Amino acid sequence: MATRRMAIRRFTQHALITGLLTTLGLGASSRLALAADQPGSPNAPLRIRQTIDETKMVSLTGNTHPLALPRYDRGPVADALPMEHIFVQLRRSPEQEQALQRYIAELEDPHSSNYQRWILADDLGKNFGPAQQDIAEVVGWLSSHGLQVNTVHPNGLTIDVSGTAGQVRETFHTQIHNYLVKGQAHIANASDPEIPAALAPVVAGVVSLHNFMPKPLLKKSFSFKCTGCPDGFDGTEQYNVAPPDFATIYNISPLYTASKPITGKGVSVVVLEDTDIDSADVATFRSAFGLSAYSGKFTQIHPGSGCSDPGKNSAEGEAALDAEWAGAAAPDANVYLASCADTATNFGAFIAAQNLLDHGTPPPIMSLSYLGCETSQGPGGNAYVGSLWQQAEVEGVSVFVASGDNGPAGCDDFDTAAYAVSGIAANGLASTPYNVATGGTDFLDTSENANSTYWNTGNKPNGKSAKSYIPETPWNDSCAGSVLYQFFGYTSGVAFCNSVDGASLLDIVGGSGAPSFVYAQPSWQTGIAGMPANKGRNLPDISLFASSGFWSHAIQFCMSDVKQGGTPCDYSKPVDAFYNSAGGTSFTAPQFAGIQALIVQKAGRQGNPNPVFYKLARAEYGTTTDPNTAGLAECNASKGTGGSTACIFHDVTVGNNSVPCYGAASCFEPSALEYGVLSTSDGVLNTAYVAHKGWDFTTGLGSVNVTNLVNNWP
Repeated sequence: MATRRMAIRRFTQHALITGLLTTLGLGASSRLALAADQPGSPNAPLRIRQTIDETKMVSLTGNTHPLALPRYDRGPVADALPMEHIFVQLRRSPEQEQALQRYIAELEDPHSSNYQRWILADDLGKNFGPAQQDIAEVVGWLSSHGLQVNTVHPNGLTIDVSGTAGQVRETFHTQIHNYLVKGQAHIANASDPEIPAALAPVVAGVVSLHNFMPKPLLKKSFSFKCTGCPDGFDGTEQYNVAPPDFATIYNISPLYTASKPITGKGVSVVVLEDTDIDSADVATFRSAFGLSAYSGKFTQIHPGSGCSDPGKNSAEGEAALDAEWAGAAAPDANVYLASCADTATNFGAFIAAQNLLDHGTPPPIMSLSYLGCETSQGPGGNAYVGSLWQQAEVEGVSVFVASGDNGPAGCDDFDTAAYAVSGIAANGLASTPYNVATGGTDFLDTSENANSTYWNTGNKPNGKSAKSYIPETPWNDSCAGSVLYQFFGYTSGVAFCNSVDGASLLDIVGGSGAPSFVYAQPSWQTGIAGMPANKGRNLPDISLFASSGFWSHAIQFCMSDVKQGGTPCDYSKPVDAFYNSAGGTSFTAPQFAGIQALIVQKAGRQGNPNPVFYKLARAEYGTTTDPNTAGLAECNASKGTGGSTACIFHDVTVGNNSVPCYGAASCFEPSALEYGVLSTSDGVLNTAYVAHKGWDFTTGLGSVNVTNLVNNWP
């Protein structure tokens, strides 16, 4: 869209709306009595073998939020403060976990008799959960301290409890304090929680005793007026991406017009949120961009027990774009916004996701566009997220999670930070091996003075102005970005970030990618051309355009609620079009969820699509030991329309996603200069990270030709 800068079982709609609003779980008394439908395994060996002795406690190390620091401490909260729906996370035995991993490998193996034999939450708990008696012991201990056990989720791993801050202190031997961090009030446990040593073989952690909630990954467009920039670029022309542009750039349109159209018809996509939106905004978006003629419906739900209606809040813009873009790629798919209110210490989107996965008809596709770094989540939070998406995979649910908007600096705040101080880190909501981590790109046309090659100067009635695929680079709005500093005539990010020219571009905004420190590398990710020799799970997996406007491109959406910072969605008015444009990997997760709906229409429920993504990419890129030279050359994203039309992936090879930094954490900072750039070495510049042939930490496998992806899906 061109404007001026001023400018298992596929469930039915009825089953989702009515079935998910029924109460999930059992009463505490039936659990303690070990009823026949008690969550957990009736056959697993007991691991709680000692009497629970409150004088013999162990600390759940690492489960204090990094920002719960003395300098921010404002004293303990009142003992009566309600703390509802805290998740106590259990763990399987090593033998059970190994057995489940073998089963997951068989689910992904077309040659296995268990290929795509999805199992539901009850069967997951009974076959791979902790022993029912062990769960009952933990439940009994929690109840003995006055905590209300709301439910044990069917997977046998998550116990939902409520109580007061005083009961939490008495149970877990940690006080809940008030904290004031950068002007924002928070509560958090002041020390690591403790549990009786007898329970340690089964209890992994307490998922959250704080309200440092995951952060939405919406990055609003910004105006950048550059006086005296090279090549006459002044930031005044805006070529924004609307749904018809997206369908052109990533070659989706041929699927819509095929003799047997593939439009997502009959497929359901869920976006996970902690806010409601105005449904009229979705209708306005679809009408403005030519989508209202399709049959896809939009519905808001608040699924399951412990889920209360959150109303509208500051995350409304995030939720609106998620709902709109999940249906933009697959216009006949039915999109459900599943939202629950945050509690004092729990993220509403987690509650919604868990309840949906516990239901007998889980959705085929879920999307989440929030950030929570692995360090901040702690062992308990990481264990929960891993088990949540693992449960999704065994149920045949494809999960797409945005990789982040802060380059490789996953623990720094992209909205406020001028530079990274926490080093290289991954988004812990996206770093599990059971979900697809979606990254972000930008277009190269503006920096190459080639807008007219790829864009018409006016829009068609449906907002379309893109002519074709557009060469891509990693999304990076910071002074450390190589496309940006070279555009300004500098030879390094260090020099540019410490210059007068780069001073206004000290930020950490860009597509995220980094290695996980929690998860080992899954088998499907090993060996592909470009993959580093590390042994960790590496992010992202795959990418799409996500820029927030520096190079004259952002993405259109609609959020008109003025109470939450919205603007009327009249795209004929350049000002409204500008304020309803944004960027971020927020967009790429629901966009890929919509693309997955096209795949599901063709091939059925898929579970984790990563094994197929990487298998297809190996055929195109080759392996680390035997790279496909021809494929890497012909599928280079920099060729634009000059590359092979047979490519499934566009291999992004120009640019980086490094950001400015300060301090000693993964920061190469020459002593004579104030700022450095993120590097895998403090003493030598080894930029984190540079785009190159094959997979890389900037865009993963690159972006996609959607028609080729769907047509080549096995």
